[in-house]
Amino acid sequence: MNYLLSDIARIVGAKASIVTDGPLEQLLPDSRKLVYPGTTLFFALKGDRRDGHRFIPELYNKGVRNFVCSDPIDTGNFPGANFLFVKDTLGALQQLASFHRRRFTIPVIGITGSNGKTIVKEWLYQLLQMDYNIVRSPRSYNSQIGVPLSVWQMNEQHTLGIFEAGISRPGEMEKLEKIIQPTIGIVTNIGEAHREGFRSREEKEKEKKILLKNAISPGELTVRDIVKDIGHTTIMALSPVNGKDIISIRIPFTDDAAVQNAVTCWRTMLMLGYDNDVIKDRMISLSPVNMRLELKKGINNCSIINDSYSADMSSFEIALNFLDQQTAGTGKTVILSDFLQTGQSDEELYKAILILLGKHQVNRLIGIGERITKSLQPSTLPAVQMELYPSTQDFIQHFRSSRFKEETILIKGARIYAFEQIVQLLEQKVHQTVLEINLNAIIHNLKEYQQLIGPSVKVMAMVKAFAYGSGGAEIAGILQYHKVDYLGVAYADEGTELRKAGITLPIMVMNLEENAFDSILENNLEPEIYSFDLLHALDTFCEKEAVQHYPIHVEIETGMNRLGFAGSDMEKLAKDLLHTSSFKVQSVFSHLAASEDAMQDKFTMDQFDRFNEAADELEKKLGYPFIRHIANSAAVIRHPHLQLDMVRLGIGLYGVDSADSHQLNLQTVATLKSTIAQLKYLKAGESVGYNRKGMVNKDSTIATIRLGYADGYPRKLGNGIGKIRVKERWAPIIGTICMDMFMVDVTGISGLKEGDEVIIFGTQLPVQQVAQWAGTIPYEIMTGISQRVKRVYFEE
Repeated sequence: MNYLLSDIARIVGAKASIVTDGPLEQLLPDSRKLVYPGTTLFFALKGDRRDGHRFIPELYNKGVRNFVCSDPIDTGNFPGANFLFVKDTLGALQQLASFHRRRFTIPVIGITGSNGKTIVKEWLYQLLQMDYNIVRSPRSYNSQIGVPLSVWQMNEQHTLGIFEAGISRPGEMEKLEKIIQPTIGIVTNIGEAHREGFRSREEKEKEKKILLKNAISPGELTVRDIVKDIGHTTIMALSPVNGKDIISIRIPFTDDAAVQNAVTCWRTMLMLGYDNDVIKDRMISLSPVNMRLELKKGINNCSIINDSYSADMSSFEIALNFLDQQTAGTGKTVILSDFLQTGQSDEELYKAILILLGKHQVNRLIGIGERITKSLQPSTLPAVQMELYPSTQDFIQHFRSSRFKEETILIKGARIYAFEQIVQLLEQKVHQTVLEINLNAIIHNLKEYQQLIGPSVKVMAMVKAFAYGSGGAEIAGILQYHKVDYLGVAYADEGTELRKAGITLPIMVMNLEENAFDSILENNLEPEIYSFDLLHALDTFCEKEAVQHYPIHVEIETGMNRLGFAGSDMEKLAKDLLHTSSFKVQSVFSHLAASEDAMQDKFTMDQFDRFNEAADELEKKLGYPFIRHIANSAAVIRHPHLQLDMVRLGIGLYGVDSADSHQLNLQTVATLKSTIAQLKYLKAGESVGYNRKGMVNKDSTIATIRLGYADGYPRKLGNGIGKIRVKERWAPIIGTICMDMFMVDVTGISGLKEGDEVIIFGTQLPVQQVAQWAGTIPYEIMTGISQRVKRVYFEE
């Protein structure tokens, strides 16, 4: 259901400056989540720290032409752009969503409460999706911004809506009720979470119930018994029909929160007229919803429960119950922030906390915050080891990974304490030695390639495999600053790390795994799809998450014979894509097998022809255009006519001309350095290293270097095959490469001392030469450098 910009101007009462009127589909309040610039309307929202008006030039340069603003804008600086001027951009967003909602007469369930909103929403979706075409809030879109975006998804095909509503201060629910306009209203519970903006619990409860003022609520259900067994719980209640008969359901969960949420869903289904036998059959098949209580693997065989979103007594007890369930004979540590609730003295509050810690047999409490450090003393509860820090940063400064081992750690904190930093520490890898990265060289090499690329051709920079060993986030940051169009990574976790580092560029994930679907959506990553099984699996997941028109990249197999759809698959692929609303094809691409090899140029051209034929067929059947790309670093140089809409720059950015063309003045990006650990003076006939592989036939000086195969240095370079640079002279490797070190013959090099720097590869010793000695390619040498080797970044 599209709107013309002129329609929206009328709906929100805007003063309009419209150059070209046209249909709009996407509402965008967050510039980082731009996907479809041509049909996007950007709302320049103002927050406490950021003003959306600052991002208008950036979005304009990315193709956005429609903006809603509250500040004056010199429209002459944005030729062809349309502007709607309003007093309040957030109010305009909400007003538009409210108008859109009024166009539908379908039943809508509105859900509010302190905890459990998202679980109830997702479980109702699981229970009702067989009978309704449901539109619902994506994830936890329940705020003043999230609710309008959720409701905007409604279209003529939907027969039921389920939306969350979350508030933090008085006056907010009135606005959300006008947007959701629920016909059925649910309040999960009224706890202490997000209570800081309210004078009392009663005020908060009154505010939440505004959502119900024009809605009917599910009837009460008298629960008579709850029986927990291994892996499931049976709940028995009085039938609402006669108040006498016992009805029951069984759920595959045992925690108290699940029981409470299941009863809420049960009440709702009974109100909708479902027979209890149907409800019972469906309840036993409920699947868990991965929301705020996240269980992750941590360092030193620890398990981490991440609940770093809120801190209140009701959710704390729920989290402790979850901790009990996840702890099997291991120790329990709780990392806890100050509670920001009101209406209770600190003495009462922390006394209650200590009672809970004792009840759940917690071994260690790490308290963070000024109030908790003032209220508790290490001797307060002898059974619990206690550590107290006034701030998150103070804890981080004293953090030692060795103090967390083989235990389950609950991380529970209010959002303002930024406990995600602690989560990252507990998952963090330890880095050790040194690889120097010249960021200036990266940009120099990018500009060298840009001289050969057409002005309208986009650039995707490949930062997979830790940016070819150079450090993904740091390299991505400098590339983002210099305005490349796309980034490419191998796996979702690489993209996730880039998002955590503040990278906002579109990111294509080239090796999609089903266990990464959630991470893909959570971090706005764009997956490559190369098979029907993968397409259908992601479609099912997107449908479950209420996600539509998600950008994907389709790979076509043209001769690499690794991944991709065959050209003959295009008709079926188009049919499957048109059958679902989950996806929009952002790009179609293929991999060249031998673009650097002149002997294979005919095969390269055959690949290009096969790609274009398949892409043409797919575009015709889909009915809309997409980005096409097939050229890699070598093809940019040797086959410029293959550039199409976008090129993918990989190892060329890192200073390696894989085409060996000598057309570009590429600079070395990575220099691997180490130092001399010890100097030994051997007599003729002595041996060096394991199995006495290295023999000296004259008196020699041998240097031990702090690097080994555990750092990614190839063992093939041992026994005189490889060399390093010492004091600008060559030093051959003697003996075998050890796990953490190797030895070189430095006889005749004067002035050496222990601790002196040596070059493993870099400007003086190109990585191409090291790869040749090892019988491999530069890619393998660069990407093989271990994560324990510390990266040092510099700009000249």
